[in-house]
Amino acid sequence: MNGTGPIAVVDIGSNSVRLVVYEREARTPTMLFNEKTLAGLGKGVAATGKLADDSVARALSAFKRFHALSKHIGVKDTYVIATAAVRDASNGAQFVQNAEEILGVPVRILDGGEEAHYSALGVIAGFWKPRGVVGDLGGGSLELVEVNGKNPGQGATFPLGGLRLCEMADNKIDKARSITEDCLRDFVWPTMANGERTFFAVGGTWRSLGRLHLEQNNYPLHVMHNYEVPAEEAIAFCRSIQTADLDGVKNADAVSKQRRGLVPFGAVVLEQVLKSMKADRVVFSATGVREGLLHEHLPEDIQAQDPVIEAARELCMLRARSPKHCEELITWTDAIFAELDVTETDYERRLRHAACLLSDIGWRAHPDYRGEQSLNIISNAAFVGLDHAGRAYLAAAVFYRHQGLGEGALSTVIRQLFTDRLKVRAKILGAVLRVASLLSASMAGNLPLISLRKIENDIVLSLPGQLEPFDGERLRKRLSQFAKVVKANDARVVIEG
Repeated sequence: MNGTGPIAVVDIGSNSVRLVVYEREARTPTMLFNEKTLAGLGKGVAATGKLADDSVARALSAFKRFHALSKHIGVKDTYVIATAAVRDASNGAQFVQNAEEILGVPVRILDGGEEAHYSALGVIAGFWKPRGVVGDLGGGSLELVEVNGKNPGQGATFPLGGLRLCEMADNKIDKARSITEDCLRDFVWPTMANGERTFFAVGGTWRSLGRLHLEQNNYPLHVMHNYEVPAEEAIAFCRSIQTADLDGVKNADAVSKQRRGLVPFGAVVLEQVLKSMKADRVVFSATGVREGLLHEHLPEDIQAQDPVIEAARELCMLRARSPKHCEELITWTDAIFAELDVTETDYERRLRHAACLLSDIGWRAHPDYRGEQSLNIISNAAFVGLDHAGRAYLAAAVFYRHQGLGEGALSTVIRQLFTDRLKVRAKILGAVLRVASLLSASMAGNLPLISLRKIENDIVLSLPGQLEPFDGERLRKRLSQFAKVVKANDARVVIEG
């Protein structure tokens, strides 16, 4: 475990002001509290050059509550950032002074390049070695920046935030489309190979747009992070919702009333971005500037950690009977998958390791529901760094470990998200974990002494003499089930010495 205590970010955006409190500094920080107020600071700035009095009053009132909440929670450090509306307004400096008096800490006004930089770092924090272009659509501006593994590129900013575009276009979609095309016409997009042109969409308006697409398509998992849509499909969808306040749009109630006026303009911008970029896909991100800011403050060795593994390890520490046993499962299954020549990509190996760490998080539930509870926790956990098919793999592998290898009880949601390849590997892992649980009672110490090999297409489990009492009918039955999963002829237990 790393980090020292609760930390907070107050994000002063053009549309909303938000307080997010995280449990501590970590590779995958856990959110303790999250609250926003739609102050609308960016409203009217394009026309008047000033923050409106009523918007300022709403924001400052929210800050008083944020400050009280932070003191009550025991926040150790608070970062306050402000973006387009504040930096562009003539009365922005006075607003910042008032905010600092209430919050008791300095307000950092990000310029467009810094905003792009932190958006890209947020995507790096939320994905594993992401490659593509990050776009952060706020109320006042759009930031675009290339991301290549762990490094953000040079960012660019455009006056295409939802509130600003709506005002500049006099609330007219056709005019907004023309403005957007003009703004993006001369932007030089990074050179990327076919199939690698991924656009990472950041910001509340685009997440609302993604949520609407998810609802219209009856997508089985209601997790926005890493929700992926082919670009051609996304462009057609954006076209279909470019109507004022989403009037007549199917499932419009999936979008909050406060955002319905902005989503059609967000759709205009996303359509043009995907066309100009010649994107292959759009991926929606729940991480952005705030997470990027925290990521930058981490030591390099923690930044380099795998977010999926670290999130799984934290749940393991909190919920498993023996976290050390779960770590032993990683080494044990490494050897078994190598022995059986089960091919894995680097991503699949990461998933297997995470599943080992998560294998015992449901043990406190009634035995009949351990698999179901584990599946629900994993399916809906605030994991980052994996796609939805990978999330299904984790949930299914741990479900199989508790509930058995039959398909009937496995959630329809998970079955719909699976790829065939991951399904096979999840079942193999689930079968291995079922054998391991009987050899160890989910406690550390035994597995490093036990080997499982394949000899002439038979599965052979070798127990040292001191572990002979662990042999038994139930163990042999599970070993036979495992042999069937890996298409071996037979299974047997050998006592060594």
